[in-house]
Amino acid sequence: MTFEDNIFKRYSPDFENLKFFGFKKQKQNFIIEKHFKENLFSAVIVVTPDGKVSGTVYDLENNDEFLPLRVENSQGAFVGEVRAAYEELLEDIRDKCFVKKYYIFPQANRITNEIINKYGDEPEFLWKISPGSGVFRNPENKKWYLAILDVDRSKLQAGTKGLVEVADIKLAPEKIEKFIKEKHFYPAYHMNKKHWITIILDDSVADDVIMGLIEESHRFTEKKS
Repeated sequence: MTFEDNIFKRYSPDFENLKFFGFKKQKQNFIIEKHFKENLFSAVIVVTPDGKVSGTVYDLENNDEFLPLRVENSQGAFVGEVRAAYEELLEDIRDKCFVKKYYIFPQANRITNEIINKYGDEPEFLWKISPGSGVFRNPENKKWYLAILDVDRSKLQAGTKGLVEVADIKLAPEKIEKFIKEKHFYPAYHMNKKHWITIILDDSVADDVIMGLIEESHRFTEKKS
């Protein structure tokens, strides 16, 4: 994960604030050049329309890209100081020009917004060791009906890797037996596999299908008349 990916992973750009900060629109992207570390270095920061942030750091004395910045085994006090100054610049842009998101990936945020609009329930982030994992529960009885967790893809798909977000959804056992035979549905991650099922939120399953299952899960938490 790059410096930019790590710092902006739970944020989306406010394009009006980008312009106010000094970003210029070039074709579809927003670009700014900022000097830092006593004007010894320059960073060219690019923000794409979908919120992806990238940057290139230049050593102004040599007029060339400062490659040690991104070399993992490049040590030394000076390289560390440049990294820290660059990260401080990125954090300043993030705090002034970006809006915090609940989750990293688009489908997780779309599902969250649909739940908020339908039920008024926002995710609760309960674990310090996993700050990006949140649960949704019925406020009347505190029962969980959904958890969105960030995990490594290898936990669900052997031979793969990379961070993903997953939905754990509570369903009737007979429904779970049916779904886990289908593609893109997995035995529950970190939940009771008899009562919960997991879906990777990478658009492999459509939003309306997931919301239909969440609505079914939510009914389990409703008070019986």
